[in-house]
Amino acid sequence: MNLEEKLLHGDKRACARLITMVENNQQEAFEIIKNHYNKTGNSYVVGITGPPGSGKSTLTDRLTRELLNRGKKVGIIAIDPTSPFTGGAILGDRIRMNDLSLNKNVFIRSMGTRGSLGGLSKATQGAIKILDIYGVDYIFVETVGVGQSEIDIVKAADTVLMVMVPNLGDDIQAIKAGIMEIADIFAINKSDIDGADKTQVEIEMNLDLNEEMDYRPPVLKVSARKKEGISQLVDSILDHKEFLEKTGKLKDRRKRNTEIEILNLVEEGLMNIIFSKMKRKAIFDEIIESVMSRELDPYTAKDQIIKLIK
Repeated sequence: MNLEEKLLHGDKRACARLITMVENNQQEAFEIIKNHYNKTGNSYVVGITGPPGSGKSTLTDRLTRELLNRGKKVGIIAIDPTSPFTGGAILGDRIRMNDLSLNKNVFIRSMGTRGSLGGLSKATQGAIKILDIYGVDYIFVETVGVGQSEIDIVKAADTVLMVMVPNLGDDIQAIKAGIMEIADIFAINKSDIDGADKTQVEIEMNLDLNEEMDYRPPVLKVSARKKEGISQLVDSILDHKEFLEKTGKLKDRRKRNTEIEILNLVEEGLMNIIFSKMKRKAIFDEIIESVMSRELDPYTAKDQIIKLIK
């Protein structure tokens, strides 16, 4: 069987190889996605985000085990910081979940951010589609934990789970600044330590300020290390999934995400065309020098660059 056929037959190695090809921008992988795009849309994507040190990896591990107990097949995309030396992912998440990766119903992949400022790898959308075709029921996308720039997760996920911990100090300030708006569920991890109740109250009070919510995010206390509250957290994910499906908001959310994805792909394609032409004509440096010397302004420079693709 070729790579495409192996993927359709649930071959883990084929899935891993195709995700690598997506990361390396190899056209063959995208052709396979094109050929089987009608098989996508069945996996439910859960984004797991939150500040560094909140225990996202351990919680993802526990959630996966709970779904396995419920007879589900799970894919995990763990977005890791990119190594400054190799350009590859620092495989912390994959090492921590090593025993889980041996399960036939679990696929785990660490991906480097490769300079993406949104906390997600640029190849994440492609990897999600490969896993969808591969046939998992749920896909967890765990972000790198870089603070407010992580809001990109909302462009890929059906449900966004925000993981918080007590006593971070500036955690509530961070979510006030914008992160709070993207969360569908809040999980206060490490809730066995002091301060969990206070953090829960503060989050609830912030939620009270928004009277226009059509779905109030639940705020749950969990302990991934002690395996406490995990079943209830999975139930909350399923409740949100049911709400989105019944109200038609899942279709709306996916339509918005599809629009964003297409626009990003078009933008990337246009940029490649522009830079290719500028490189050939060796005019980019000339434009930069002209702007630097004030012979040209940046807005006119932009107009000149855009004319290259007309």
